Amino acid sequence: MPSCRPLLFSALALSALPAYAQAPAKALNTISSQDLLAHIKVLSSDTFEGRAPGTAGEEKSVAYIQQQFKKLGLKPGNPDGSWVQAVPMRGQKPTPSFSYTIGGQKVALNFPDDYVAHSTSQPASVAVQNSDIVFVGYGVQAPEYGWDDYKGVDVRGKTILMLINDPAIPDPNNPAELDPAMFKGKAMTYYGRWTYKYEIAAKLGAAAAIIIHETKPAAYPWEVVRSGGNAEQFSLLRSGDDPDAPTVPGWIQLDKAKALMSAAGYDFDTLKKQALSKDFRPVELKAKADFKIDNVARTVNSHNVVAKIEGSDPKLKNEYVIYSAHWDHLGVDADTKKIYHGALDNASGVAALLEIAQAYKALPKAPKRTILFIATTAEERGLLGAKYYAEHPLYPLKNTVADINIDGINAWGKTAQIENITSGHSDIDGLLEKYAKTQGRLMERDSRSELGSFYRADQLEFARAGVPVLYTKARSRYLNKPENYAKEVVDNYFTHDYHQVTDSFRNDWDFSGGVQDIQLLFQVGLEIAQGYTPGWNAGSEFKAAGERRLR
Repeated sequence: MPSCRPLLFSALALSALPAYAQAPAKALNTISSQDLLAHIKVLSSDTFEGRAPGTAGEEKSVAYIQQQFKKLGLKPGNPDGSWVQAVPMRGQKPTPSFSYTIGGQKVALNFPDDYVAHSTSQPASVAVQNSDIVFVGYGVQAPEYGWDDYKGVDVRGKTILMLINDPAIPDPNNPAELDPAMFKGKAMTYYGRWTYKYEIAAKLGAAAAIIIHETKPAAYPWEVVRSGGNAEQFSLLRSGDDPDAPTVPGWIQLDKAKALMSAAGYDFDTLKKQALSKDFRPVELKAKADFKIDNVARTVNSHNVVAKIEGSDPKLKNEYVIYSAHWDHLGVDADTKKIYHGALDNASGVAALLEIAQAYKALPKAPKRTILFIATTAEERGLLGAKYYAEHPLYPLKNTVADINIDGINAWGKTAQIENITSGHSDIDGLLEKYAKTQGRLMERDSRSELGSFYRADQLEFARAGVPVLYTKARSRYLNKPENYAKEVVDNYFTHDYHQVTDSFRNDWDFSGGVQDIQLLFQVGLEIAQGYTPGWNAGSEFKAAGERRLR
């Protein structure tokens, strides 16, 4: 394709758009690779200590983001006149022990190399003793698929052992692929998320819920689980115990799970195969588990950073479009003292948030609706900052028309497409497709839907509250690159850098594609801010929440 065609198509398509929806070139051109690199370099520097909530790194991060919002001429986003929303949390640094007994033989596992476990319960010391261990397959109850891994078995007080992700059901017409009629085939559903598995365990009264880690279906190595489990754990501050987790939630390394099952007289691969049937029933492993969790607890007064550009329309200014990006990362490793810099995850997202704010300020007139910019805390600890905002909104959710979330920016060059991670859920899809065309690009579905990215970032909490959401990636079909380039760079990042100390600033990043993606999110948000009101699609599991939001 001649290089001039996308530009010509872009100009023609843009000229066909309604005048109010056209983003002036001046605003689009304020978004630059140089600015992105500058912000990322600061936020991912050693000085910011990995940006963990409740640390000096938080203080520096919040101060920097607030300073940049002020510099751009935004207003404080909290109605009380401040730039922050307090997010009260409990931080707990666990020292766990875990052993199991089979046939009179006791086996003690090593934390965090063999397993990780914690507790968000109130007491400083928590114990689960002589608890029956039950293998519950994937740990899923999904009536719409006729699926129940518990089959009426009472797991109260027991330790349940479960597989990662959704049941991977082969397609009866093509056994090499997954059945699209069951758990969305290749795509992950919420049933595959670890948060769901802990939620159903708590609902059914299990004392402990341990997920068996497998690198291939998880798409990240044990080291990611190890580093997260070895860090301070967070939950929203509440008067009682966590309703969304059992007393002890945790993970176990695959080889250790296999050894446990083998000692109980079972073969892991055989049990895993059995778990792919609707007829599967929980398997009592004739083993007893003992856990003890000693927590060093503290109250963490963390913060979302909030800024706004007030709408220009007398009526519509009381309606809101949110752009969100989490500022936090994993802090400093407790053992090695190495810093988890979180350059792409998610200093790059915060940088994009600031660039979008700058673009809005470059418009000749503020949009009709008010734009909120929220840099959330504790995304890495369970989407807690977004969850807290959704439960304690600064502005009514019934007047909040959309959330556009940014978590990681493409750093490897331009792509022929934009991947819509939230595709199929709302009619924001049409806006994204329209503006992608103005760039000579296509909108495509998530190329790695098996990762369940929809359920792993802050937009999930807004969706659960009924607010239509948009979350995009650009990680396939790189221009002027070999066919396998996308797989190489994305796999390399997830294998070697994601949630590792190596996710650090690099001078050789190519944000040319990232700039296009940010411009695209700006254009989509601008049309919504000028009066377009997105709605949920009939097939979305969040449509009912959207209807409740508007009552």
